[in-house]
Amino acid sequence: MTSEPKKSTPAKHDPYAAIRVGEFRVFLLSRVFMTLSYQMVDIIVYQQVYEITKNPLLIGLIGLTEAIPMILVALYAGHVADRKNRRNIILLFNVIVLIATVSLFGITLDKSTLLSNSGLLSIYALVFVMGVARGFLGPAIFGLMGQVVKRELYTSASTWNSTVWHTAAVAGPAIGGLSYAKFGGGNSYGIASAFLLISIAMMYLLIKPKPIPQYEKKETLRESLLSGIKFVFANQLILGALSLDLFAVLFGGVVALLPFFADNILHVDTIGLGLLKAAPAFGAVLMAIVLVYVPQAKRAGTNLLLCVAGFGLCMIFFAVSTNFYLSIGLLLLSGMFDNVSVVIRSTILQLKTPDHMRGRVSAVNSIFIGSSNEIGAMESGAAAKLMGIIPSVIFGGTMTLIVVGITGWKAPKLRRLDLSAEEVREEVG
Repeated sequence: MTSEPKKSTPAKHDPYAAIRVGEFRVFLLSRVFMTLSYQMVDIIVYQQVYEITKNPLLIGLIGLTEAIPMILVALYAGHVADRKNRRNIILLFNVIVLIATVSLFGITLDKSTLLSNSGLLSIYALVFVMGVARGFLGPAIFGLMGQVVKRELYTSASTWNSTVWHTAAVAGPAIGGLSYAKFGGGNSYGIASAFLLISIAMMYLLIKPKPIPQYEKKETLRESLLSGIKFVFANQLILGALSLDLFAVLFGGVVALLPFFADNILHVDTIGLGLLKAAPAFGAVLMAIVLVYVPQAKRAGTNLLLCVAGFGLCMIFFAVSTNFYLSIGLLLLSGMFDNVSVVIRSTILQLKTPDHMRGRVSAVNSIFIGSSNEIGAMESGAAAKLMGIIPSVIFGGTMTLIVVGITGWKAPKLRRLDLSAEEVREEVG
């Protein structure tokens, strides 16, 4: 009498799988201090330029001054991340950011220089340098994470990476604002410099250099720079995921219009506006914690499409809301939906990109994200001018839903995608 073969039971989800890896814990802690430092510097620079100029155009130029070089160097930065030691790239450009931050500290100490035209130009020049450095850091950080943990831990690693980044991205401006109010700009730059120095020390002392990805095919610089773009556009899964994010932010973003909603529709003061701006980030942090314990890898493609659609619906309902607390809830919910899509997109990029292409594919991703944020803010303003504030946000949310429908129709591989641990292990095996 033969017994029936036992059915294999799926492995129990371990929410702490990735952080059991010592180097990944160091990677996360280093990222926390790095992000805290960067976010602090951002809020301090904006506040200083505001106090010096009181000019909204000059304040708005800060973001462009950082974003433009970041986008311009992205493709070359991706090439470098695939040809050089990624840990060393992170160390080098973080040292450059540290020097720029210390320089901001020095300018702030000299009040006459700070309040002069040369002082203002120096601030913009240093922000430009930081933009270049961050352009090189993004692909290197993404590539290094894929070398610190094994493939079967990519989903867990992406979730934890998103969790700590969003937490630090929320805490950084708060620490920067409080520090600026209590200690002034100079001391605040000093604290930010200390945080970045801790990040550099942890990366240098506790993470071993990783091998440079090997690739036999010889490429010219031009071929290498373009290969990331070609790879993305030839891969239905990656292109679909990036396109969803691009158009959701391009059409569905409402951040640039929040001051108008706060003043003219919700009738709240600057504290209310601050809460509106913080709500999406706080929602992202809440969802990041949830995702550690409730992974979305099973039916990941469907979950991605549903969450981007949910984001679009939140924007539509936000547009017609006249209740402050309902509006806060909708923005918080939009941040939760957005974080799910961030984690799934990051996991797709890690799993579906060969190690020797990670830097260049990450560079294309950063171009998508960077351009969508800046152009999205411009699109929001232009649409609001043409249609009116409320109709423009309804239009943006509706366009997001249309993009989700088209992507689900044209990218069936993305729609059917399953990133569960069982499938990942099968791919590895």
